[in-house]
Amino acid sequence: MSETPLISAHGLHTHYGQSHILRGVDFVVAPGQTIGLMGRNGMGKSTLLKSLMGIVKPSGGGVLIKGHPMTGASPYEVARLGIAYVPEGRGIFGNLSVKENLVMAARAGTRGQRDWTYERVLDTFPRLAERLGHGGQQLSGGEQQMLTIGRALMTNPDVLILDEATEGLAPLIAREIWRICGLIRESGISSVIVDKNWKHVTQITDRNVILVKGEVVFEGASEALLSKPELLEQYLGV
Repeated sequence: MSETPLISAHGLHTHYGQSHILRGVDFVVAPGQTIGLMGRNGMGKSTLLKSLMGIVKPSGGGVLIKGHPMTGASPYEVARLGIAYVPEGRGIFGNLSVKENLVMAARAGTRGQRDWTYERVLDTFPRLAERLGHGGQQLSGGEQQMLTIGRALMTNPDVLILDEATEGLAPLIAREIWRICGLIRESGISSVIVDKNWKHVTQITDRNVILVKGEVVFEGASEALLSKPELLEQYLGV
């Protein structure tokens, strides 16, 4: 028998008021997997992540976290099961220092693991080590993104969900974020990455899922996706 998926959504429907956003989405994250979630703007990617995290309550279907039914659970309950979420808006505490943002999140993972210590995060993000006393609001966009990823790692998660990994970042900073995504993968943490740069995404993902108008139109390995340029053209507009 294969291992229990860390995240498993079946037939997920989500509405915002009268707007039917997700339409019967199935989505699975297995242990050790890195998954790219792709699609143009407004296709339901962030809504899917928020539905998994309990930020938005699904109107149909179900969400299992490590086999536990968690449909409509509170975000903190999902987080307790080892799911870390880096939202599109980053969500750092601007009135706290870099050090405070990191230390407040520190805890052992669901299996008691403490692989990601304060020291390891600073080794991984040397730029943050230079800015420990700076307030969150004093950081550049790229530094804020590093801080929010570092803070998520301090919870020693089993899954890291990264929404718009490099959105609006300068190329040099974006490259640094991709390097860190690779390190996270090597460390054995599963991850779900949303980003418009499919070339970078497919370099580090095992599987990719493309959403169009709230429905899955492609699911498969990076090699399978890259071998179908017509799909990339049609669904991602490259």
